[in-house]
Amino acid sequence: MAAITPEQIAIVKATAPVLKEHGVTITTTFYNNLIGDVPALHNFFSTTSQTTGRQPRALAGAVLAYATYIDDLPKLTHAVERIAHKHVSLQVTPEQYDIVGKYLIQAIGQVLGDAATADIVDAWIAAYGVLAQVFINREGEMYKSNAVDGWVGWRKFRITQKVPESSTITSFYLAPSDGATPLPKYMPGQYVSLQVPVPELGYLQSRQYSLSEAPRKGEYYRISVKREEALEPSAPALVSNMLHDQYAVGDEVELSHPQGEFFVDPQDASKEGVPVVLVSAGVGATPLKAILDSLVSAGSKRPASWIHSSRSSAAQPFADDIRRICRENENVSANVFLRTLGPEDRAGVHYEFGDMRLDLAKLDKERGLFLGDSRAEYYICGPEAFMIDVRRTLVEQGVDRSRIFLELFATGDVSDEEAKW
Repeated sequence: MAAITPEQIAIVKATAPVLKEHGVTITTTFYNNLIGDVPALHNFFSTTSQTTGRQPRALAGAVLAYATYIDDLPKLTHAVERIAHKHVSLQVTPEQYDIVGKYLIQAIGQVLGDAATADIVDAWIAAYGVLAQVFINREGEMYKSNAVDGWVGWRKFRITQKVPESSTITSFYLAPSDGATPLPKYMPGQYVSLQVPVPELGYLQSRQYSLSEAPRKGEYYRISVKREEALEPSAPALVSNMLHDQYAVGDEVELSHPQGEFFVDPQDASKEGVPVVLVSAGVGATPLKAILDSLVSAGSKRPASWIHSSRSSAAQPFADDIRRICRENENVSANVFLRTLGPEDRAGVHYEFGDMRLDLAKLDKERGLFLGDSRAEYYICGPEAFMIDVRRTLVEQGVDRSRIFLELFATGDVSDEEAKW
């Protein structure tokens, strides 16, 4: 186990303001140097997140949080768990931590110049060693668990079906090319990493996609992918749009073992009777659909509220299936918000609230949100600003943050900064 002295901890905490000021410059320099010298690492990092600057910003935020809480690491438990799951899904190895550490310390020195004294550099080398060991240990546990399932590394899967779920979302049914089943079960809400070669880039790219239905017989996995507009002209949604446009039934992709800390265990007897509220926007419905499917399939009588916001009925995924589940299960209710109504849309059939974005104030506080039950749990997925707004509203209504769970379809974690979606 790497060690760090109290004096070095004090130095790291003292440099937090400097990191806040120069963090993105440091991490941008880090990525440029690292990938420039070790181009094979292109296969691990999202080119889109690099182009938009999200990845350097996310790393800067993580480094700042570490510097701030280095003497109180339990406060970083959620962040560590989230990142460790992501690393395992990408097949990050312990050896790569040495490479990353070398280039991170180098970037700190390069950006801070003479301000990066020998004591500061030594303190950060020690601090990085402690953090790296935390991740290596946790990821090692996950790899061992996956090995019990007989699956570590990338595995070839064949597309067996492409099924449209809405005007922009298509479900891909993926079966192992080697025919070896049953596949490992997963917790509803978890994701797989999917990897494909990108010819125009000359290297591999991986993206995480939620498994969008309850675990079945283990013969296939299903992901539901949205055709995305470019985040900006120079950063097209590479992998998602490739799947839509260039991949057909019979084509192969590679997957890694399901991962993720955002899930519900439908077999958890201690949760019986505890209300669960599932709040989503757009393609954020995918992990929540798996959660709802699993609760229903397990015969759970947990009161469940499905709350979804879509641009239109045409863009709404799983609409018919959600209505069927509500009809067949009296403990499940649904409230759909449509921003734009079409001529054929009917209240109570296609939506409950039309011509508006999601507004929790429109819902019944008890039957829709279970605000009077201090056990109720809230699972939210959608654009980051959407999730922040929903969480803020729930907290203002008295919901403890420990009962609110967010899933982010992007690099990094959910920011607490004010945002409007």
